[in-house]
Amino acid sequence: MTGFRDQLGVHAQALVLRETRNNLLTSNIANAATPHYKARDIDFGAELARASGNGTLRTTEARHFAAGGPAARGEALYRDPVSPSLDGNTVEMAVEQMEFAENTLRYQTSLALLNRRISGLMTAIKGE
Repeated sequence: MTGFRDQLGVHAQALVLRETRNNLLTSNIANAATPHYKARDIDFGAELARASGNGTLRTTEARHFAAGGPAARGEALYRDPVSPSLDGNTVEMAVEQMEFAENTLRYQTSLALLNRRISGLMTAIKGE
């Protein structure tokens, strides 16, 4: 028998990561005029794989390199600007707005899929 969390699949984890990413993107947009502010983001695919337990690296031999780095630890990464500003700010409004719009759309899609999954479970529980 599988648990309730297993029935929700990856969508619940994706929703949490999308919210985290939205918070980072809105912070970037809010600090677009702050000198020396560095735009941050997460690698959504890597974070989702890490959160779902897929893609984790293990060393099987003492001579292997240890897996690490900011992305492997779930930290926000700094975005490389296409054209950095003179004041050291790396926020590019067009990029941030596009990423925010795409992430919001994907958040809504994950939410809709999760709602359908829960509705299906409720129907099964009620025996309809």
